[in-house]
Amino acid sequence: MTTTTSGDTAPHAASATPADSVFVQACRGEPVPHTPVWFMRQAGRSLPEYRELRSGTGMLQACRQPELVAEITLQPVRRHGVDAAILFSDIVVPVAAAGVELDIVAGTGPVIADPVRSAADVGRLRRISLDDVGFVDEAVRLLVAELGATPLIGFAGAPFTLASYLVEGGPSRTHARTKALMYADPETWHALCARLAEITVEFLRVQVAAGASAVQLFDSWAGALSEADYRRYVLPHSVTVLHSLADAGVPRIHFGVGTAELLGAMAEAGADVVGVDWRTPLDAATVRVGPDRSVQGNLDPCLLLAPWPVIETEVRRVLAEGLAAPGHVFNLGHGVLPETDPEVLTRVVELVHTVSAR
Repeated sequence: MTTTTSGDTAPHAASATPADSVFVQACRGEPVPHTPVWFMRQAGRSLPEYRELRSGTGMLQACRQPELVAEITLQPVRRHGVDAAILFSDIVVPVAAAGVELDIVAGTGPVIADPVRSAADVGRLRRISLDDVGFVDEAVRLLVAELGATPLIGFAGAPFTLASYLVEGGPSRTHARTKALMYADPETWHALCARLAEITVEFLRVQVAAGASAVQLFDSWAGALSEADYRRYVLPHSVTVLHSLADAGVPRIHFGVGTAELLGAMAEAGADVVGVDWRTPLDAATVRVGPDRSVQGNLDPCLLLAPWPVIETEVRRVLAEGLAAPGHVFNLGHGVLPETDPEVLTRVVELVHTVSAR
């Protein structure tokens, strides 16, 4: 296996360092020569080279092999010319490192062997250190060396989304057990989220110390909550994570799905960039998050299955709406679908760079 990238395939190699990159500049709301673009789940299921590489290797096993992680992370950078790489991992990696017995089941997602339902269960979650996730540190260092001026985004799951997996025992449509614990035993709920915030902070700090140029906090399931419940049960713990990284010197991105009514509250958590799903126009989202934060998003992933003229029209619309924010990072409103044609992703990158050139 090789993780070597050639100079003529690395995007925008003229940037001296990742800190000078158009991606980091846009995150900070600084002037940029063009809108940067990357895709959530760009490293993975839509790429035939990924499927070939992952064949016979379980997800958790793959996440714990630094050379494999590096190669998978680099694949979309080589193929698409995106402006940033994102570490190939999974949001449950740190909770597994904290002693939770789980598996990532193909077609289902994370499945927890012994769900968290009581204060005693919370006590089983230990803090993590570099020793517990040394494979992540190694993978990031390998990637930083290979990527050169292309920034690497580290990531982690937010406390609420991690808590939902732990309480439900796996993915859920209703989050009924999660909400029941929140409402019936708020003390245990907050203890669980506080411990998950500690774990998340350490997981992200490991990535930043190893050279990640930005971090993204995924709160995938936050959209299941009302704004009042979000503020009471979730926001304090997201604040803990994001504020704990305020001195890290890298942009912090905060993203959730179905969060239109939560965008203002999410902005208060402390991120530099708020990710927006496809349901909310970016100019409207900018009003909600305020004029001092950049936005990321937000093409509907399903649009990538449409004819190219439709895709082009919608890409141009998203770019136009993104001009309302001080900074815009083009992305999808959620992850790349497995059935997406990789060639379409490459064309979208080229289109974004061309249309947005200043």
